[in-house]
Amino acid sequence: MKFTRISPHPSLEKLIECYWMMHSDDPAPRVEKIIPDGFTELIFNYGSVYRAKTSGPWYTQTANLLAGQISSNFHLENTAETGSFAIKLKPAALTQLFGLNMECYLDQIVALDTFPHPELAGLKDRFLPFENEQILKQRLDDHFLALSKSATENPLEEVLQLIFDSNGKASVKDLCLAGKKSERQLQRLFKKYIGLPPKYYARIIRFNYIFQLIRDKKRSWSDIVYESGYYDQSHFIRNFKAFTGEDPSAYFFEAPNMANFFLNK
Repeated sequence: MKFTRISPHPSLEKLIECYWMMHSDDPAPRVEKIIPDGFTELIFNYGSVYRAKTSGPWYTQTANLLAGQISSNFHLENTAETGSFAIKLKPAALTQLFGLNMECYLDQIVALDTFPHPELAGLKDRFLPFENEQILKQRLDDHFLALSKSATENPLEEVLQLIFDSNGKASVKDLCLAGKKSERQLQRLFKKYIGLPPKYYARIIRFNYIFQLIRDKKRSWSDIVYESGYYDQSHFIRNFKAFTGEDPSAYFFEAPNMANFFLNK
């Protein structure tokens, strides 16, 4: 599988984290694990569709998808050759751009072509058919630059910035101070704009930070536990298992798979 990360136009940095692409000519089925990373996505499969397994049996996804925040891992499997691209959006961007209530899309991956919002349902006609990476980036940039002119303000901008700057270690009290909001106000805004409570969202970002620390081969597990803000090694292991379903000592951090591509910024 070839993974490609593409930077959006600089003027979109407050709304879009990146664009990404996946391509493989191998039709053999391969199961991939998807792990929470704190971002939402608009996904387009110009190759074969995927099968997914979340909390129930396997099911076949539609070609084009909207993915809300996920709180735990799930699995995907290709049905033939892969050709995909996606817009990885900043945490609040789907609400800012399209007015969505993200609480409704927590742990949901829904069909985009029949989505009850004409702007979202019509995206495939703007971006497909896929021709090449350069043309795709231009189409994506042009569309979202135009769309960004009508984007609403993000009332959680300072709060989210603190979560990312602290690698998820900021307390709820600190988040309230940063956003100049009461805890109740913060909870309400996070439900609408993010889909998750602030404390749980910060846990996801702290978990993601582990993958950045792992790159430094000189760090020991004790160093990683301490620098990522866990109380002790058992607390670290519990959180790691909660998000990946695996013990950190058994996880293949170097494997060329979807999870590592998405989590290695």
